[in-house]
Amino acid sequence: MASAEQISSDFPFESNYVEVHGSRMHYIDVGEGDPILFLHGNPTSSYLWRNIIPHLSEQGRCIAPDLIGMGKSEHPDIPYRYDDHYRYLSGFIDELDIGSNLTLVIHDWGSGLGFRWAHDHEDQVRAIAFMEAIISPMSWEEMPSDFRRAFRMMRTPGVGWLMISVANMFVKKMLPDATYRTLDPEAMDYYASAFPTVASRKPVRQWPIEVPISGKPADNVAVIEAYRDWLTHTELPKLLFYAHPGAIITEEQVAWCRENMPNLHAVDIGDGIHFVQEDNPELIGSELAKWYADL
Repeated sequence: MASAEQISSDFPFESNYVEVHGSRMHYIDVGEGDPILFLHGNPTSSYLWRNIIPHLSEQGRCIAPDLIGMGKSEHPDIPYRYDDHYRYLSGFIDELDIGSNLTLVIHDWGSGLGFRWAHDHEDQVRAIAFMEAIISPMSWEEMPSDFRRAFRMMRTPGVGWLMISVANMFVKKMLPDATYRTLDPEAMDYYASAFPTVASRKPVRQWPIEVPISGKPADNVAVIEAYRDWLTHTELPKLLFYAHPGAIITEEQVAWCRENMPNLHAVDIGDGIHFVQEDNPELIGSELAKWYADL
């Protein structure tokens, strides 16, 4: 794993904006060729991919949006449910006209969105790379005890609002706690800058409620079960990055992926919890580049 000193906090990319369903979405766009779409989750942004994209930018057009209501994207007055994010992401892909021969690089709720889009548009997808991804609905029993406790609290009305919207705990505590290395102040400040007010944290507050745990929310469980089944038979090339101990991609999940996903290549990236791009971007980027070149 790279040392903290080698992991840059700089974000040397030009900002771009596109209007989707009446709101501006921010994205970075570097390189030329077939599109490679990098999708983040909660509570991050395109900033998460800053040290990985340079490895791919000479092979394709690397695009990393900020999901609606996150990063530098606008905050429309919407519920910020999974379906809302999917509608905006689909609109983003349509507006940029990148829904052809598309490679997806996905993480956290970005994986829930990316897997779903690939399932709906398989003939438009070239390949999928994923890490700390939502590959199945979860149960309370299988969650690590510290995550289980935190998610029960975050999904409790009133308590969750105080934790996330008022105290900003998802950014201030869960983000650093789920990163193996100690995030430097510059990185923490960048992530926090997207959510300066109670109102702006509505998307961060909603995402934990959307996680499919023990059958709820039922609509999200149905979508994720459908793409999980699809992943067991689609021949699209797949690249899995996994870390130790991991958070949602555990040793058991890695074994399931190896046994059930055809055309899968798996890469062990060493120490990591959930935000693995902040721990080992060089290895992730270099292995991504090699895999992509061989597609």
